[in-house]
Amino acid sequence: MSATAPVYVDGHGLLTGTRVVITAAAGAGIGQAAAIRCLEEGAALVVLGDTHAGRLAEAQQELGDRFGQERVRTAVCDVTDEQQVQAFLDLAEDGGPIDVMINNAGLGGSVSILDMTDDQWGKVLDVTLTGTFRCVRAVGRRMVAAGTAGVIINNASVIGWRAQAEQAHYAAAKAGVMALTRSAAIDLAPHGIRVNAVSPSLAMHPFLEKVTSPELLEQLKAREAFGRAAEPWEVANVMVFLASAYSSYMTGEVVSVSSQHA
Repeated sequence: MSATAPVYVDGHGLLTGTRVVITAAAGAGIGQAAAIRCLEEGAALVVLGDTHAGRLAEAQQELGDRFGQERVRTAVCDVTDEQQVQAFLDLAEDGGPIDVMINNAGLGGSVSILDMTDDQWGKVLDVTLTGTFRCVRAVGRRMVAAGTAGVIINNASVIGWRAQAEQAHYAAAKAGVMALTRSAAIDLAPHGIRVNAVSPSLAMHPFLEKVTSPELLEQLKAREAFGRAAEPWEVANVMVFLASAYSSYMTGEVVSVSSQHA
């Protein structure tokens, strides 16, 4: 077997009995992969949020049929809207406190800094950085109130470390997510709450293929140590590790799911 071939690992009960919430989790990307992996690891409940009601309904049906409808909930959640964030977490807390939150929502785009408008800059920062802040603050307050030694996992990106053309807004937002993760971890440590982030480089899914040219995808794959993109579930595996007791002494860390740092 090639050392570069991805190998899917069966669940081992790492999250048995936990209640997990995940933003931007409808579709074929990292968010839904994380939902599947959490359910496979024994989560009692996984609540998926997304802005796309149709895809949420499909995810509810698919994951509910596979893992049990009682273990899956969904809600429309735009992380730029505080009321929607609170309603999403209310749904998750119906029946018990939240143990794990995975903040996966992000917005990208390609435009030179010379042509970037305030609106383009603002939208990416509001979803990717400020949206993550809203969710960390909201779930952190709830975990503290419930006395839950919970876990918060943010989705950053290697682009927060490295320079890439036409990505100033996204790079700034993801670098901000890294800094937010480190500082929030210190604020929440006295309450037993851990905050970490994953930093993927290239995780292949249908939406990425739709919005990215084949030429650029090949260039990005060539930069990877294994010469291929990650599967979304390979990133989700690291999220599961960070959510589990195996990472009990880790907080404020940004874990690269790639060889790419610069």
